[in-house]
Amino acid sequence: MDKETKGSVKWDLSPLYDGPADPRLAADLEEAAKKAKIFRRDFRGRLAGESVAADLLGASLHAYEELQKFALKPCFYAQLLFAGDSRPTENKTLLARVREVWSAIGEELLFYELELLKMDEERMAELLKDEQVGRFAHYLHRLRTHRPYILSEEVEKVLKRKDLTGREAFVQLFEELTASFRFHFRVPGNEETSEVTGAELLALLHHPQRQVREEALTLFLNRHAEHSLTLSACFNNLFLDHYKEVELRHYPDIMTPTHLANETDPETVARLMEVTEANYGLARDYFRLKRKLLGLTEMKNTDIYAPLQQTARRFSFAEAQRLVVDAFSGFSTEMAACGEAFFREHRIDVLPAPGKSGGAFCMGMAPGLQPYLLLNYTENLRDVATLAHELGHGVHFSLAQKQNLFHYNAPLPFAETASVFGEMLLTRHLLEGESDPQVKITILCAKLEDIIATTFRQNVLTRFELAAHRLRRERLLDAEDLCRLWWEENAKLFGDAVTMIEPYRWGWAYISHFIHSRFYCYSYIFGELLVLSLYRRYQEEGATFVPKYLELLAKGGSESPAKMLQPFGIDLSGPDFWQKGYDLVASLLAELRELVE
Repeated sequence: MDKETKGSVKWDLSPLYDGPADPRLAADLEEAAKKAKIFRRDFRGRLAGESVAADLLGASLHAYEELQKFALKPCFYAQLLFAGDSRPTENKTLLARVREVWSAIGEELLFYELELLKMDEERMAELLKDEQVGRFAHYLHRLRTHRPYILSEEVEKVLKRKDLTGREAFVQLFEELTASFRFHFRVPGNEETSEVTGAELLALLHHPQRQVREEALTLFLNRHAEHSLTLSACFNNLFLDHYKEVELRHYPDIMTPTHLANETDPETVARLMEVTEANYGLARDYFRLKRKLLGLTEMKNTDIYAPLQQTARRFSFAEAQRLVVDAFSGFSTEMAACGEAFFREHRIDVLPAPGKSGGAFCMGMAPGLQPYLLLNYTENLRDVATLAHELGHGVHFSLAQKQNLFHYNAPLPFAETASVFGEMLLTRHLLEGESDPQVKITILCAKLEDIIATTFRQNVLTRFELAAHRLRRERLLDAEDLCRLWWEENAKLFGDAVTMIEPYRWGWAYISHFIHSRFYCYSYIFGELLVLSLYRRYQEEGATFVPKYLELLAKGGSESPAKMLQPFGIDLSGPDFWQKGYDLVASLLAELRELVE
């Protein structure tokens, strides 16, 4: 990629601040701290009584929202800066500074939600009839589901304060350590060994040469194994921290906080995972078919993403942009316009780089602040799908701008709806534009591999995480414990269809979801299967589906998942809902078999 192109695919954070030394940033942090003290002075003790007036509650909710939006801007800027490059001291210092300020603000504001929780149910129901209070109805409902598990203000303060040197410190240690890894590898086509990032090594899993794929993953995982002491300490302490909080708050289960945050029913999620495991055979059938297509006698886990052609197709970022925007445009011009804005306004950081966070994400900050997108783009088909995925998130955040701060973010399972739908639009756009059966086979393989990664693999990750958390309640885990649990859960998926390479025991060590967001991974399964259902409705309804879908995204998190799905006639608790998603996967597999035969 030439220098001019490289320069055009760095994100521009100047709409937020001019840099970590921007005096506006320091002033905003100072002002946010002052505003928090004023809010505490104005409202503490005035909302706990039964006679609280609707206009007072409405004014406090509005002030609470505006204060948090103001304070979040420097926090998000620091996170984006650090994700883009964790090496500069000023980036680390700023991130530590905003976390300290945010923690202090959190302490000042702790009283507020505690007082809201103390309100009588009947009184709250009456207050919600007021227009200014009613704007926040779903936020207040979600908040009050946590009522049985909230502690006193003093205890909550202590918990927030200890997070700075506890949970958040281990999260930052994990991020800084893994972002610092450098690998010396001779990339095919180069005569000499060069220094590459972890993202570039993982991209070689799509390389046509089998030895390259295995050597790249082995080098990547062995580097994590070399740091087993530190990585095991991060996992152990974060698992223990969660267990102690579950114990302190008397949650009935270690997943209860996640279910409350996601507005998901434990029985529904348990059923989702059981149905997923019952369909592991679909993944194994695909792996066996892929083995035949590759002409292999043995399928290794480093072969799953191998290209079918000897020379893998490369997609420039400009081509990926065109493909994704065209796919979105075929569904909705509004959706395409939201996506195009990211490129036009330079809100995407595209290429792998030293110190940059691995993987990809779209950060939706708050209403009034535009979302940003991070990639580690290496020009393969999977990266094009990742662009469609993250840009789907971006469209979701853009359409939800009309919501208030507390209704801006969809619950996690719904947060994956727009992203996975974006990938489906891309797949169908690619298939419809091709007449060559071999190319169609490649596209279908890529989509099936993506669905397997988004459902079956995420189920494996969730099962591993649950097993590790439960074992940590009994004793300190060493690296071998984590390796064993990881191996066992993956073996259930792969069966006799795929042979895992020995270094894959360390596959747990780089999964940042385990560090950042407990039990997040089942949300991918939820989102994928929900999207398959929504996409089927789109195929049935055509153009009349589009406005309903865009309205769903525009709602953000302002309603419960069940209510948001009512216009589509979808019942998540239906006995065969999740299986219908896997039936569609089976049909894609049958479509692939037909092309192959």
